[in-house]
Amino acid sequence: MSDIKETLEKAKKLASYKAVDDNVRAGMKVGIGSGSTIKYAVDRIKELGIPLTCVPTSFQSTQLIIAAGLELSDLSRTPELDVTIDGADEVDAQLNLIKGGGACQLQEKIVAASSKKLIIVADFSKDSSQFGDNWKKGIPIEVVPMAYVPVMIKLERSFGLKPVLRMAVNKAGPVVTDNANFVIDAQFTSIDNPADLATKIKMIPGVVETGLFINMAEKAYFGQKDGTVKERSIKL
Repeated sequence: MSDIKETLEKAKKLASYKAVDDNVRAGMKVGIGSGSTIKYAVDRIKELGIPLTCVPTSFQSTQLIIAAGLELSDLSRTPELDVTIDGADEVDAQLNLIKGGGACQLQEKIVAASSKKLIIVADFSKDSSQFGDNWKKGIPIEVVPMAYVPVMIKLERSFGLKPVLRMAVNKAGPVVTDNANFVIDAQFTSIDNPADLATKIKMIPGVVETGLFINMAEKAYFGQKDGTVKERSIKL
């Protein structure tokens, strides 16, 4: 493992352990996010050995819950959650998020919206003053397959975005989400009003969900290079 990768993994673990210790208690109903950081949150929950119910946001998080021997549920059986622990691709100064680098933004947003609070865990590289400071891959937008071309045209003409259909690795063709949709990565120079942009993109026919999570996160934990954890919270 390279030095930078090792540093990032340690930072993810630090943030995840602190977030779980601060926010997860026995008997809770907990949403489990997706991505490379969430493995450490599940590891910590397993270590604590407390009884709770877990609702996943993706196939990946389902497998993590099962492998850890935790109680698995879903929103049809557990529609109201105490807390969701999830990662992010970028977090701005107001705790708005860009998510969807792992193509799970739809289920992540549904689970987060079903929770009393959304707690974000990340390494220092995801901490930004404004969108685009660190994340350069654009806004992930989940779309119905038949609509991806018209949606891409509207994203460019109406908002000046540079949309790219996300292609799969080691497979011919586009990435397909857990919901059998495509993902467009809409690259941007700057976003002056994330809330307004999120609403307008969502109104385009064929768009299922965007990776802009606005006014949803209550607190974020960022693991630092020096072994500390930076915390940032906002009153919703």
